[in-house]
Formats: sequence, structure tokens, C-alpha cells
Amino acid sequence: MEDNKPNFRKEKVQAFAKVLLFYVCTIIILISASQFTKELSKPKGDLLSIFIAVLATFFLTFLFVKWDKIKLSDIGLKPGILTLKRLFSGFIIGLLLAVLQALIVMAFGHLKLIMTSGFNWGTIVFSLFFYLLIAVREELVFRSYLLRTLDHKFKATFALSVMIILFILEHIVSGMSWKMAIVGSGLGGLLFGVAALKTKGIALPIGLHTAWNFGQWMTGFKNQSGIWNAVVDKGYEIQTENVGLAAFVLLMVSTTYILSSRKIVL
Repeated sequence: MEDNKPNFRKEKVQAFAKVLLFYVCTIIILISASQFTKELSKPKGDLLSIFIAVLATFFLTFLFVKWDKIKLSDIGLKPGILTLKRLFSGFIIGLLLAVLQALIVMAFGHLKLIMTSGFNWGTIVFSLFFYLLIAVREELVFRSYLLRTLDHKFKATFALSVMIILFILEHIVSGMSWKMAIVGSGLGGLLFGVAALKTKGIALPIGLHTAWNFGQWMTGFKNQSGIWNAVVDKGYEIQTENVGLAAFVLLMVSTTYILSSRKIVL
């Protein structure tokens, strides 16, 4: 037994190093895709950039799976009979969370949702597809090979912690404030990570992730007009932001607890 301990530790170190290498490669892919499409006009350039990143990230994941001599199903990337159901369930739950956050903030007053003039179905479909691609890319990066490898070699708590730290850092580097990255991306990453481990796949977290981002865009909570425009009474901006953040924490913690504490088949 003693002779096996050094080998076991070596395997853990190698697995952790591979995970970090995988993540660095995904960042290189994201930057390269952005540089390739930087001359294109927005938002089409952004859409093409994330689309390229998704394809390249999937190919990278496939290479690492082959390197480890495992299967795509081992990291939750093989579709099954519950895949579409979990994707749809996640979307409904995620959209409900986004709407509930908006309603909670509105209940405290000083926030109104005003219908955006001139929006069309094309914009809605484009935005939905855009946020779907973002979710797919981030779930491939954080909740497939990276999370499942760490979960297999270490413990779920350690795996989730490493994944969340990287998830937060990526959002900080992309321009998000420390507070929003730690609270927003941190709790979001926890929910998506628990969903991935609970279902042993990424369909549920993709649905949750897509709907949350789309729902925030839809209600004007993405600092831009969606179907509605979120208008805050002058002088109440900080208070409204804090209420929104508190509502977010409540919803994310509650949903994560419910998801992690019961045996469900979504």
C-alpha cells in the first residue's frame, strides 16, 4: 500500500497539470478567435468569434479525452435520452430565476421595466443564439473535462473550488468588477457546477446558463436594452444594485441547495 502512495500522488499532480494546461489552451483559443474576427462589425463579429471558440474548444476537449484514454461520456459530453429534457428544464428554471430577480427588485420600488421600442423577433433570436453559444463554450471549458477530471482525481469540493476560482478570474480579466465576479460568477459557477456533477452532464447547466443570461438581457439587466429597458429612479442606483445582488444571492443559493440536496432526474 505504501508503494502505491507516490504513484497516486503523481497521478493527481499530472491530472491537475493537465487541467491547467487545458484551461490555458481554451484561453488561447478564445483570444485567437477574437483576434480573427476583430475587423468584423458588431454584433456579428462577436457571434462568429464565440462560434469559432465553441468549435475549437470542443476539438480541444476531444484531444484531451483521447490523451487521457477516456470517453466523451466520462465527462458528460455524450448525448443521452435525458439530454433534451435536461436542456429544456434548465432553460425554464434559468429563465424563471432571471424573471424572479427582476420582480424582487421591482417590488422594492425605484425600478421600472419599460418596453423597448423598435425591437424585433430577429433581435430576440440572435440574442438567444448568442447567449446559447456563450453558455456552451463556458460549460465545455469549466464543467466538462476540467470539472469532471478534478472530481475524479480529487474530491467534489476541491473540484468545484478550483473551477469557481478560474471562472471568477476569467470574468475579472474580461472586465467584470471584483464584486460582481466573485458574487455573480462565483455563485453562478457553483450552481452550474453542482448541476453538472449531479446530472453527470452539461445539458442542464447549458440550459440554466443560457436562460439566465438571456433572461437578464431580456429584462434589461445586462446594462443594455433587451425586450425591456430597466430604468432606475435617479439617486437610487446603488440601492437598486444592492437589492438586485441580494436577490441574486438568495435565488442562486436556494436553487443550488435544492439541486444538491435531493435525488432528481431532470
